[in-house]
Amino acid sequence: MELFAAMERDDYEELLFCQDKASGLKAIIAIHDTTLGPALGGTRMWTYASEEAAVVDALRLAKGMTYKNAVAGLNLGGGKTVIIGDPKKDKNEAMFRAFGRYIQGLNGRYITAEDVGTTEADMDIIHQETDFVTGISATYGSSGNPSPATAFGVYQGMKAAAKAAFGSDSLAGKTVAVQGVGNVSFTLCKYLHEEGAELIVTDINKEAVARAVDAYGAKAVDPADILGVKCDIYAPCALGATINDESLKVLQAKVVAGAANNQLKEPRHGDALHEMGIVYAPDYVINAGGVINIADELNGYNKERAFKQIGKIYGSITRVLEISRTSSIPAYVAADRLAEERIALLRNSRSTFLRNPHHAISRR
Repeated sequence: MELFAAMERDDYEELLFCQDKASGLKAIIAIHDTTLGPALGGTRMWTYASEEAAVVDALRLAKGMTYKNAVAGLNLGGGKTVIIGDPKKDKNEAMFRAFGRYIQGLNGRYITAEDVGTTEADMDIIHQETDFVTGISATYGSSGNPSPATAFGVYQGMKAAAKAAFGSDSLAGKTVAVQGVGNVSFTLCKYLHEEGAELIVTDINKEAVARAVDAYGAKAVDPADILGVKCDIYAPCALGATINDESLKVLQAKVVAGAANNQLKEPRHGDALHEMGIVYAPDYVINAGGVINIADELNGYNKERAFKQIGKIYGSITRVLEISRTSSIPAYVAADRLAEERIALLRNSRSTFLRNPHHAISRR
């Protein structure tokens, strides 16, 4: 893999390889863009097939965070870390302490948080070595588990998408097919149930399904059948890439709005949704509640303030879908355009400011 070519392709700023032999740490920190502010993005721990696969994932996820933070209106850039290893058996305190020292060495250019394979407890260990970490325990004055915040944002975005598709943002009487009933989507189901939506759920974890059936009167279906059920809204809340060639043949929903990352297997599947007249709430816009919540920790966490900001996801989805409609472009393209325009605007204003000779004088 030609690393600099890969970085140049999407204009990444920095790629840092972190190794600590004693603890077994093998981590890759990717910083995509810091135009809007320090890079914020979680730490993922995964058993990658190869070191190259880990690099590719780190780069992809870091760019995604740039766009997510930009559209969310945060003064933060995008970054991500991947740690190579099995989160079930390879973790130890020394590993996360060593990783925390690497983050501290970046002096605030990158702020981390939990992600797939890492936990609040892991963030607490990192916090022993650096303040540049969010999602730590509430005992430290943080926001704690981000799942409720993510769920609230998805709920708001789903309502905005419903308004675009059906003319009303009411979800009462709407049938929502929820794929995956983890922490985020279980809370999402609570919001939907309380508004009067009919729920169809599935998950490979039968206990999670049973919990949703018992709590919210949801109808359970086999994981292989969820994409083809008759419903108004399909909510992907588990694995990515569920919008693909096969699912598009059976999908009956008029709206796709869920918490999962990377819902489109390929960009062309977003084009297909647009051509089919299916309203799509771009994943990194609708699922930004968690990052908005932890970003509030940087100002001293205030739940009311954070959730007020998360509620603005309704407006973000509305704006994306309006651009999609008026410009006749797929929703994912409209979302990317919003992110890129905000970054370009600030980049240009900073460049102009730095070229101003009066600015140079004022700094002496």
